Amino acid sequence: MEQIKMILDCDTGHDDAIALLLAAAHPSLKLLGVTVTAGNQVLERTVENTLNVCQHMGIDVPVYRGCDRPLVREQVVAGDIHGKTGLDGPVFEKRVREAEKEHAVSFLIRTLLNSDGDITLVPTAPLTNIAMAMRLEPAIIPKIRRICLMGGAVGAGNATPAAEFNILADPEAAHIVFTSGVPIVMMGLDLTNRTLADMDVIRRMEAIGNRAGKLFSDIMRFTFNTQRLNGLSAGPVHDVTAVAYLAAPELFKTQSMNVEIDLTHGPCYGRTVCDINSRTGKKANALVGLDVDLPAFWDLVEETLRRY
Repeated sequence: MEQIKMILDCDTGHDDAIALLLAAAHPSLKLLGVTVTAGNQVLERTVENTLNVCQHMGIDVPVYRGCDRPLVREQVVAGDIHGKTGLDGPVFEKRVREAEKEHAVSFLIRTLLNSDGDITLVPTAPLTNIAMAMRLEPAIIPKIRRICLMGGAVGAGNATPAAEFNILADPEAAHIVFTSGVPIVMMGLDLTNRTLADMDVIRRMEAIGNRAGKLFSDIMRFTFNTQRLNGLSAGPVHDVTAVAYLAAPELFKTQSMNVEIDLTHGPCYGRTVCDINSRTGKKANALVGLDVDLPAFWDLVEETLRRY
């Protein structure tokens, strides 16, 4: 089986960490590197979290420090969800792993230019690194096989009534990416909010009995309280869906549609305006996730974590 070459672009908080576990261990994926940006927390902490997960789990891929702030807007982080470190809950051993000296944007440009156009970018963070690379070297754009991202929503947001956090954290970067012409798969809140890890799921992964199952449990026991939806005793694993889609697209229901980013600095700033009913007549630029086969999704997560 030919592996899908991918680069994970993350702001490692809780669900990014689980996405990283899947990206590094699923047999259909070949993780070439991890680029990190600010988002769930400031860059210093998201880089440290990424390195801690890689060291703890023996994930031997290079980690690159990226952009420390949005392109235009003032910085926002999600400390209310992910805590002071951005990955509160798990306890890691003393870190010895270090990030590469090369900047994440330089790594993206170098790797894509030297590729055969067969690399998929998987951003689970604000799109700052990807947008910066596109602006700095437009020649990479036709080299990107596709972008499979977690972000946005057809319906309501989670950071504001209109906007999902990853897009709100850097709307101008999202605009650059969504207008780039690169094929995009968007895993938004309409789908990701369904991936609720309740205590049954947490215990199931914990029962695997290895480090990966224990880390999943430590992560989700923390977010069990901070990411509850509508009073439900569970937290969603948003970012995991972007990686899972690459590994098993048949688990997802998607629809092609035009997606625009609202850049007006009003109550809809950062909204992904999804033309689900084809009202604008504009060409579709994204394949948007709408539903997921949850039993099969959790089977995929468990099977991958068992590989550690």
